[in-house]
Amino acid sequence: MRKRSHRSRVVVAVAVATALGVAGCDAVGDNSPAPSASAEPSPRPTPLWDRSPSSVAAVGDSITRGFDACDVLTDCPEASWATGASPEVDSLAVRLLGRAKAAERSWNYAVTGARMADLPGQMTQAVRRKPQLVTVMAGANDACRASTAAMTPVSGFRSDFEDALRTLREALPKAQVFVASVPNLKRLWSQGRNSPLGKQVWQLGICPSMLGDADALDSAATLRRDTVQKRVEDYNKVLKEVCAQDKRCRYDGGAVYDYHFGTAQLSRWDYFHPSVNGQARLAEIAYRTVTAKGP
Repeated sequence: MRKRSHRSRVVVAVAVATALGVAGCDAVGDNSPAPSASAEPSPRPTPLWDRSPSSVAAVGDSITRGFDACDVLTDCPEASWATGASPEVDSLAVRLLGRAKAAERSWNYAVTGARMADLPGQMTQAVRRKPQLVTVMAGANDACRASTAAMTPVSGFRSDFEDALRTLREALPKAQVFVASVPNLKRLWSQGRNSPLGKQVWQLGICPSMLGDADALDSAATLRRDTVQKRVEDYNKVLKEVCAQDKRCRYDGGAVYDYHFGTAQLSRWDYFHPSVNGQARLAEIAYRTVTAKGP
């Protein structure tokens, strides 16, 4: 009995010592389990927005075609804010890709006079190039009609824009989209109405709903211009809302609408479309939006 008792005390002592030893390690160091030899760090998730896409396609209207930037009543795509090669503009494509690659990896499918209803067809052309970034600037011609009654309804504008994005997504689920706001047409009227030459060109049919009877300041003319301006604001609201539903779409936050185009930024032929200088300012806005860390 005495030997068994002694042996029992030894066993208990060893067990207690072992327990205290373990407790001592826990108290002094890390008590987390040792990492598995096969454990690997989790890969970082691919960001939804790539701030340096390797190709650019542009869709839209006369602004993206550089209309009246280089010569009267003529497209000048080399001066386009989106894809132009002009060193004076330093287009979005040149800023993102470099001049040499921009010549090979950027495409302009915008059409002078295009409205939002034309955007799905342009997008169909653009997706064939499989661009990583598509720029959108459209809506001015939807407001620039022969009369306010002829302006594109907001519901139709929304439906056409959604259709264009759907066309893109069905073909290129991971392509990114930059959406520029519609410019402030009333401010452009205010800037250009002091130019006799500009007003002569306006009479040829440039945005008659806003620019027609440019010197008229009566209540009917004021109501007409305010109606056009309200429609532009509604269009921009649509662009913002629809773009927000697409995780790979960035709206400019109204930056183009808010930009104050001075005489230096407007075409010296029509004082309405952007000049080469104005195109460069649009390129700056787009580049800031595309390369920003967040929308």
